[in-house]
Amino acid sequence: MKILKISLTLACAGLLTACASLNAPPAAPAVKQELRVNVFPGGFNWPIWVGQEQGFFGRNGVEVKTINTPNSREQLTGLIKGQFEIGMTAVDNLLAYREGQGAVPIDGSNLIAVMGADNGFLRVGAIPSIKTFAQLKGTTLSVDALTTGYAFVLLEVLERNGLVLDRDYKTVSAGGVLSRYEALLQGKHSATMLISPFEILAKEKGVNVLADASAALGAYQGLVAGVRKTWADNNRPALVGYIRGYRQSLDWLYDPKNKEAALAIFMKNVNGATRQSAETSYGVLLDAKNGFTRDAAINVAGVRTAVQLREKYGKPQKKMQPVESYIDTSFHQEASRR
Repeated sequence: MKILKISLTLACAGLLTACASLNAPPAAPAVKQELRVNVFPGGFNWPIWVGQEQGFFGRNGVEVKTINTPNSREQLTGLIKGQFEIGMTAVDNLLAYREGQGAVPIDGSNLIAVMGADNGFLRVGAIPSIKTFAQLKGTTLSVDALTTGYAFVLLEVLERNGLVLDRDYKTVSAGGVLSRYEALLQGKHSATMLISPFEILAKEKGVNVLADASAALGAYQGLVAGVRKTWADNNRPALVGYIRGYRQSLDWLYDPKNKEAALAIFMKNVNGATRQSAETSYGVLLDAKNGFTRDAAINVAGVRTAVQLREKYGKPQKKMQPVESYIDTSFHQEASRR
């Protein structure tokens, strides 16, 4: 009888242990796969900083190392050449190099967008002496590269305000948003396209924000995670782990109880950020309606807007492919499953 009781006790204990293991979250792999993620410097990298500091990437089997890029040319050519695994970039940059319209003649046909991040947070910023679009006539504006990035958004917003490139104003290539922001503060150009929170920092220094470009366009896909399709297919668990960690970082950021820790992470990583600018950035980047894309999904309608702008302004002009050919949502769908 005693033997029978002991056997039943051990069996029950084993069953309880098995049930507990089914309900427990999966353990992170002992060896984490390193992912080099190329980014433009700026507060829009907040979810990545959180994922690194709070361990969300590590729990999903990846170790994320960020690499800052000075401009879209270096970022996209580096991504194509395999110098890093992921590029957090404007979806239009991927469209440009996919279609042979990039600033560098290189084959980008293997590029694909797998995750969305935001609507661009695009703001037209002008030097203190310029307060209206009309005053931009006869001046020079800066862009990253006229063939890529958010340059087409700038052209479209100016056209809607009665200004046409080469007839009314000129552009000069000045690199990524950090470089353009610094050039704008130095008065080298009359205006440029800023990305939040740079316009917040700029306004503290007298820069005028003439328009919220993202709002003017309606649905628009800004930042995405771009990868080489062949790499993604061969490294699916790592890419899914990155997306899952990014999504968990967003959950953490949007939780009000983490606000103080979030502000500390922001001020630690953004040069020149003050408590006030961090608070303002928190309100903009984590706005319930227009902040970071809550689930990191790609905005298909927003990609379509980017495609339409490229058909209008891209050189040489060409008919673009269907939107679905530029994105692969299967990795995000897998990362979204609990």
